[in-house]
Amino acid sequence: MSTVVAQSLHVFGLRSHVANNIFFFDEQIIIFPSGNHCVKYNVDQKWQKFIPGSDKSQGMLALSISPNRRYLAISEIVQEKPVITIYELSSIPCRKRKILNNFDFPVQRFISMAFSPDSKYLLTQTSPPESNLVYWLWEKQKVMAIIRTDSQNNAVYQVSFNPQDNTQVCVTGNGMFKLLRFAEGTLKQTNFQRGEPQNYLAHTWVSEDKIIVGTDTGKLFLFESGDQRWETSIMVKEPTSETGNLEVIRESESLIQFPTISSPVPSYEQVMMASNNSQLAMPQVFAIAAYSKGFACAAGPGRVLLFEKMEEKDIYRESREIRIPTDPQSNERSQSDKQDVLCMCFSPSEETLVVSTSKNQLYSITMSLTEISKGEPAHFEYLMYPLHSAAITGLATCIRKPFIATCSLDRSVRIWNYESNTLELFKEYQEEAYAISLHPSGHFVVVGFADKLRLMNLLIDDIRSFKEYSVRGCRECSFSNGGHLFAAVSGNVIHIFATTSLENISNLKGHTGKVRSVVWNADDSKLISCGTDGAVYEWNLSSGKRETECVLKSCSYNCVTVSPDAKIIFAVGSDQTLKEIADSSILREISAFDVVYTAIVISHSGRMMFVGTSVGTIRAMKYPLPLQKEFNEYQAHAGPITKMLLTFDDQFLLTVAEDGCLFTWKVFDKDGRGIKREREVGFAEEVLITKTDMEEKAQIMLELKTRVEELKMENEYQLRLKDMNYSEKIKELTDKFLQEMESLKTKNQVLKTEKEKQDVFHRERIDDLLDKQSQELQDLECCNNQKLLLEYEKYQELQLKSQRMQEEYEKQLRDNDETKSQALEELTEFYEAKLQEKTTLLEEAQEDVRQQLREFEETKKQIEEDEDREIQDIKTKYEKKLRDEKESNLRLKGETGIMRKKFSSLQKEVEERTNDIESLKREQVKLQGVIKSLEKDILGLKREIQERDETIQDKEKRIYDLKKKNQELEKFKFVLDYKIKELKKQIEPREDEIKVMKEQIQEMEAELERFHKQNTQLELNIMELWQKLRATDQEMHRERQKERDLEALVRRFKTDLHNCVAYIQEPRLLKEKVRALFEKYVQRADMVEIAGLNTDLQQEYARQREHLERNLATLRKKVVKESELRRTDYVRIMQENVSLIKEINELRRELKFTRSQVYDLEAALKLTKKIRPQDVPETVPSEAMPSIAPTMRLNEQQETGRIIEMQRLEIQRLREQIQEQEQVPGFHPLSVVRLPSLLESEVDFEVQTK
Repeated sequence: MSTVVAQSLHVFGLRSHVANNIFFFDEQIIIFPSGNHCVKYNVDQKWQKFIPGSDKSQGMLALSISPNRRYLAISEIVQEKPVITIYELSSIPCRKRKILNNFDFPVQRFISMAFSPDSKYLLTQTSPPESNLVYWLWEKQKVMAIIRTDSQNNAVYQVSFNPQDNTQVCVTGNGMFKLLRFAEGTLKQTNFQRGEPQNYLAHTWVSEDKIIVGTDTGKLFLFESGDQRWETSIMVKEPTSETGNLEVIRESESLIQFPTISSPVPSYEQVMMASNNSQLAMPQVFAIAAYSKGFACAAGPGRVLLFEKMEEKDIYRESREIRIPTDPQSNERSQSDKQDVLCMCFSPSEETLVVSTSKNQLYSITMSLTEISKGEPAHFEYLMYPLHSAAITGLATCIRKPFIATCSLDRSVRIWNYESNTLELFKEYQEEAYAISLHPSGHFVVVGFADKLRLMNLLIDDIRSFKEYSVRGCRECSFSNGGHLFAAVSGNVIHIFATTSLENISNLKGHTGKVRSVVWNADDSKLISCGTDGAVYEWNLSSGKRETECVLKSCSYNCVTVSPDAKIIFAVGSDQTLKEIADSSILREISAFDVVYTAIVISHSGRMMFVGTSVGTIRAMKYPLPLQKEFNEYQAHAGPITKMLLTFDDQFLLTVAEDGCLFTWKVFDKDGRGIKREREVGFAEEVLITKTDMEEKAQIMLELKTRVEELKMENEYQLRLKDMNYSEKIKELTDKFLQEMESLKTKNQVLKTEKEKQDVFHRERIDDLLDKQSQELQDLECCNNQKLLLEYEKYQELQLKSQRMQEEYEKQLRDNDETKSQALEELTEFYEAKLQEKTTLLEEAQEDVRQQLREFEETKKQIEEDEDREIQDIKTKYEKKLRDEKESNLRLKGETGIMRKKFSSLQKEVEERTNDIESLKREQVKLQGVIKSLEKDILGLKREIQERDETIQDKEKRIYDLKKKNQELEKFKFVLDYKIKELKKQIEPREDEIKVMKEQIQEMEAELERFHKQNTQLELNIMELWQKLRATDQEMHRERQKERDLEALVRRFKTDLHNCVAYIQEPRLLKEKVRALFEKYVQRADMVEIAGLNTDLQQEYARQREHLERNLATLRKKVVKESELRRTDYVRIMQENVSLIKEINELRRELKFTRSQVYDLEAALKLTKKIRPQDVPETVPSEAMPSIAPTMRLNEQQETGRIIEMQRLEIQRLREQIQEQEQVPGFHPLSVVRLPSLLESEVDFEVQTK
């Protein structure tokens, strides 16, 4: 092994066409594929760690992470064979846990994978034509089940597990949506597709049995247990009718050629080609991701929609729109955001959403920002920086700054910083960039475009061209080590330019094929070049002639480099060797071991060499080169390496490839020879900026400063004004509150004196009412005692009945048990006898068969002994016997079959009888359960009787207390009745006034209705007149159009006639022209006649129009007069209404005041605690309510009447309670004394009061 080691540091790139290409490891770390590695990237700390792919891997196809974030599965193609590698992410560094590479089924590649919820199982989907879905127990490398998902070579896009169930999986593809369940070692489909098959591109589980699925036509479906529950279509908000713009988009997309290696089948390009065939571009749902509130889905180019679940129904509504922002550095800003979102992922806390796009970009957004931007769409931000979206064709570095310059087929030039791992500058152009070179100072860059060669300044925030050369298709360019010259290749010619004078110094011609690589020696005196013609030339720049040459036409060279002392040239090409060339001859060739070298670079110390291969690997070897296979090989890119460079201090190796990724490697030699070159001067911090930019920025800063000062002054002035206003308001409020407090104090004192007077009065009244209530309670006790005796007698009768019923049920159960046992015994004896008979018959049949077999053997022996004699006779006998034996065997077989059938039928009968016995036993158990439940009911009833006896005793005591209260209340009632009568007399005149007012209001409302009807009628008349006017206008326009047509006809006729007059000297031609005129205009002559008639019609039209206008004017006058009359009536009615409303408000105030007084009185009487407000409307009859009017004014007499009414209601409620208790069965009487009836006691009380 070589002592030269390269360690991967950082990567700038993404492979977006790997299935499931981005996910979160934790809240800060994301994992994505880049080159032939998976990258763990910390978003906060900006570091990267690498999970390398398998050795000799041709690229990744799909990724999957386990739900517990412990395992990562990678699908790859290794030496034309599919391999699945499972890494353990928790270990540092990540180690391989299992490799699945031995398959018992046909497979070309695995295009989608998913881990089960418990991470024990792995689901993999193979590509067409096999399209097998494989269910793995991956830790044991065991296939649990396999099923073919499609037989028509349709594309399959995604597979997934139910997040709550290991056994349920989902598969979606073109015309395919399948739910499968793993059971008994097989996968079985559980759903049936209904309706037209769709091209299902993506899906996600939103709950245990619900799946959201997206299609290529912008439709979203919600499936619950395989049945469609909800459907919606994503609307395209931007206009798509401009076919020109669509063609531009298609052209721009067709120019970008993604690497074909490892793109999953079906790839994104296939889907886009299918969609580009249709004229209207529908939004395609390439990715869906679920989160707690709902789900996010891709909604066409540059759009992501968030859907939230509705609380009431199982449907989702669109809540937010997130867009990819337009890039200001792009040459087509309107198209820079037209990127399809291919994959998306939420962080574990659902705080961040990360998406990857078809242009190899990574975007992120914090979900809290989407909630802030209501109404307007939110915008993504770059997760890291803009990345290349196509193959990188050029690579360069400089001495004075830690810059890397790259150019790509995506028409962009990017300047990276390998020290801070950031993107410094970025700009897109109209043409593709093929080659790039940085000036050693880091201030200039030369770029070879398809049409021109441009020399550009690297400004602080822009890349600005200052010189253009007409060098077309420049595929290679390079600054000299001193920076005073630069070389540019055009076809087979090398142009040399001076950096200071910007002039073309010389042109080096000699190659017959395209020049592929140029390199300067250390002192810039010589230039070495190689090309496809198999030639390696060393040019002397002072003379412009070749010094040495080495031509090998069988080899097409890819790259060339030179040793630091410029004595040895190293070249690599298509013949799979590395050549050492010195003095126009090949010193030696070192084999590449079945790989084509595409790039080569040697260190400035001359002790390390690095080569890049066509399979994306890097080989590090020491110099002088070994003869054996002594080198370190690193898996780096997923495509052929295009360029390689070492930084000036030999610390870092830079590699780019056709997969669009840029890798930086830390290089060191284990022997430690000549690699630690300390920098004497640090990197330059100076930047270029134009004078105009500086002046503009200074002007902007001055304007902003003045603006800030103005804003400060305005804010201070506004704050002072507000302080003044607020201080005045506070003074006013304090004065108001002081006045109100004083008024409230005086009111409070007045109310206290009134309350004391009323307390004394109510105490006297309550004493009287309590005496009356006690008398009534005594009467109620006597009545209740009698009823309790009757209920007790009924209870005893019921108890006797229940005992009798119980005895009868017990007898019936005993009889049933006896009959069942007898029937069972008889059946068992009968079937046992039958079984014995059948067994005996079977034994006899078997003995017969054995005896016949013995006979057959004896005859066979005899035939064998006599076979020498009379062969023909023996044959005939033997054949006859064979036939007989066969017939007997067949008969015996038939008999045995019949016996077996009989035996099976008998077994069935026995089973039926046993089932009957079991059912009878179950019935017996049920009846026993019923008996037990009845016994429990009896015990419960006994307990209830005891409890009710206790409650009766309590209620009797309460009744006694209530009777005493009733007696006292009745006394108070008599006094209050008199007051109620007087209050009624005072209320009646007020009620009459209110009735009169109500009648007036009704009359006024009737008048208003009449006016409204008249208004509507007039509006209808106006509408009709307007319609007539419109119709007349339309007719007038038609007539004018006809007039214009006729005038045009006359003009045409005049011109044609003028043309005819030219032929007046030639009669024959004149005749033909006149005939042509006749044929052309004779049909339209009628129109001229009609024009004459139209004059009368126009006159009639004008007359009718004048008449209608006069009618309209009179109607308008009438409408104005009527509106004035209605206005006066309306004002009068409003005034009357105002006066009535004032009176009503005064009455309401009086009513409110009286009610508050009544409430205070009731509180004093301590009645509000006993009578709940909600109980009153249930107990008060409707006939007793007229006396309580809404506009009642209370005085002392009415207050007493109110209290009496309340007492009456309380008495009635108590009586109803007593009646309910009497109806309850099982009352035990306390005494045998007969109580007086309620009716009699009530009549006695009324007589006493009268």
